[in-house]
Amino acid sequence: MNELRTRIMGILNVTPDSFSDGGNFHDLTAALLQAEGIIAAGADILDVGGESTRPYAEPVSLEDELARTIPVIRTIRSTHSIPISIDTTKAEVARQALAAGADIINDISALLKDPEMIDVVRDSDVPVIIMHMQGSPSDMQDRPAYDNVIDEIVAFFTERIEWMTSEGVARNRIILDPGIGFGKTLDHNLSIIKHLDRFKSLDLPVLLGHSRKNFLGILTGLEAEKRDLPTAVISALSVERQADIIRVHDVASTRQALQVAEALMHAQ
Repeated sequence: MNELRTRIMGILNVTPDSFSDGGNFHDLTAALLQAEGIIAAGADILDVGGESTRPYAEPVSLEDELARTIPVIRTIRSTHSIPISIDTTKAEVARQALAAGADIINDISALLKDPEMIDVVRDSDVPVIIMHMQGSPSDMQDRPAYDNVIDEIVAFFTERIEWMTSEGVARNRIILDPGIGFGKTLDHNLSIIKHLDRFKSLDLPVLLGHSRKNFLGILTGLEAEKRDLPTAVISALSVERQADIIRVHDVASTRQALQVAEALMHAQ
């Protein structure tokens, strides 16, 4: 496969209630088959999550999240070298996932939910993804409001970066996710995507996680599982806006979109 500058993170939800594929890969056999497909399609990173963070999702116990994620990570690592990301806000899940073979921590709370997460991050040397979210999954879509969504997210990241580095985390380990759909309206999401390159002012990698999300349904009228085409369109547009990582469900269509977009960028 042609090498891409923008990395593709394939989503593996081992949950019964994620918004677009909840329950599809909840048992170990189905999860491993899906992981094989994601890897074969050309993903650069595999993101494993055991707790749904869709709007109004119910919290998951530590025991359930561990049972869903750790066997999957351990088995994938035994047969594949692909970098694995653990999508969690719980320090103990992150700790056990790293021990099982995970390479990246992906915390949608930006290390705010679990006070022990900073210890796990500090004691490891892996990259950590911090995301912006207004509110929590239980209330984030009630009434999201900003004076200037871009400026406020940049200010949030600036504060979190300063705090993490003061706690002993090397700055070059941090990856920024502006949090499409997490406490944002349609207009907020579109503004983030249009001005994605603004986050590059912080001189850190930027991840875009827009795959199949509700704003695409508002724009197109499509149900979640049918939003891969508009997802690929946004993925292609984000290349020129300097996205470093694209987090998606459909890796194959994203790879094709990025190949075209990057070829156009490099054309004379």
